[in-house]
Amino acid sequence: MLWYTVTAKVMTGFAAEAFPVIGAIIIAALTSALALRKSAPPSRPTGDVSLAQQLRLLRTHTMVNVVDTENLLVEVNDLLLEATGFSRDELIGQPVAKLYANDNVSLTDEIRSKLSNQQGWQGETLLRRRDGSICITQTTVTPLVDSDGKWIGSISARTDITKTIDLIAERDIGLTLHELRDDVWIVDEQAETFKYMNRAAKRRFGWTSKAYADLTLSQMAQDQDCKAVLDACAALKSKKETFEKLEACIFGTKFDVSIKWLHPNTPNGRFLIMLNDITDRMAEERKQADFVSMVSHELRSPLTSIKGAMGLLLSRAAGELSPQAVGLLEIAHRNADRLVLIINDILDMEKISSGRLDFDIKEFDVSEMVHEALRSNAATQQRSGVNIRCIGLDVPHMIQTDSNRIIQVLINLMSNAAKFSKPGATIEVMVERLASGVRVSVRDEGTGIPEKDHHKIFQRFADMANSDRGAKGGTGLGLSICKAIVEGLGGTISFESREGEGTTFMFTLPTKISDNINEPSGPILRSVG
Repeated sequence: MLWYTVTAKVMTGFAAEAFPVIGAIIIAALTSALALRKSAPPSRPTGDVSLAQQLRLLRTHTMVNVVDTENLLVEVNDLLLEATGFSRDELIGQPVAKLYANDNVSLTDEIRSKLSNQQGWQGETLLRRRDGSICITQTTVTPLVDSDGKWIGSISARTDITKTIDLIAERDIGLTLHELRDDVWIVDEQAETFKYMNRAAKRRFGWTSKAYADLTLSQMAQDQDCKAVLDACAALKSKKETFEKLEACIFGTKFDVSIKWLHPNTPNGRFLIMLNDITDRMAEERKQADFVSMVSHELRSPLTSIKGAMGLLLSRAAGELSPQAVGLLEIAHRNADRLVLIINDILDMEKISSGRLDFDIKEFDVSEMVHEALRSNAATQQRSGVNIRCIGLDVPHMIQTDSNRIIQVLINLMSNAAKFSKPGATIEVMVERLASGVRVSVRDEGTGIPEKDHHKIFQRFADMANSDRGAKGGTGLGLSICKAIVEGLGGTISFESREGEGTTFMFTLPTKISDNINEPSGPILRSVG
């Protein structure tokens, strides 16, 4: 029977140093009292009065239990009953394991070995209360022996040190919060008063002490324009959720704000609010985006001219060319096409990141968009040697959307399917009418996507260098752009794949889209990861 367990925590300070001494005194007194009580003559059945009073006094200051050689509880004091919530009848005669929160075989063996050799044991144990909660106790266990020196059981004295450990933990957490570079607020859930601000937060206000003590979050919202934080806290309470993240402008500064609701709907309810100043980050991102945009535009103009000149040469506008020259020009022309696509991807991603990806919403036929994408992708299909099977294109599927952007998505999915398929394989493109919109799927018979890479598929510049997809090249932006476009148009995109069995990409689009569809900066920026 396993009957003692210990935590891996190490107590520091007075509690750890003092209790073994106090526990030893208590154990010695209790053991002496029990021995004297057993040896007291019949004429004095209650034992020495002063010793009995001392025993009661000691028992009111520590939890005590006695077990026999079968590890059954034979005595527990009132303080232990009060601390655990058990009644005396629920414990007496029960295995001592009933009091403990978990089993630790090595510790049990260690304690039993010491007791059998008439040695005591000291350490921390996890005590289980009747309601299932746990308290941590500093425990001293001492063997009981009879007059012949035979081991007849053990007596344990313990002190609840849970609050002490919690205070140490809270102190350490407080020190950590105090040193953070981010601003930290702790706000009372009910009164909305500030209970704590770390050094960074006080420095922002120019405070050196607890000048925030009488300040409320509502007052802060009025004085410092942080109503978004106040509204987010109220939303957490109404939705009964415990975490919220948002961007907010406070003190004229842009912050990433994280709000954690601690101990909700209790007298100790608190909002832990952390504010990360993103001014420098946003400025740096803006510089990077401007640089990428400038370089991309500067590259695209001359590249377009080069591509046009090569097209004229291939059309024999400057006269006949030798077969060798034609072959070299075709290679250059294909690579110019590829460079244009890369530049367009980079420009699209820059627009997505800055929230400037606009849509031209009109009513279009999805079937016609698929046909247009097939025509645009014909050269890729021919080079790959794949076959295309279309399903559901014989009837119109009218929706409100941006046709050019959806054709861009279709071309990307079709070219990917061709890229990862073997010559002679079939790619299936299907359009299905749904109750609230249309679903388009592109299925290939290619290599599939390793399961370890599934979570990366829609990420920008996803690193899949060890997979076949990584070896095929590309910017690493195409699928993240597809996701941003589809979600920006009110739809969803997903995929199914098993390695070696092919992949199906599918996206849904609503029949009608809301009026704010041309304001995609929030959701698109978050979705392309």
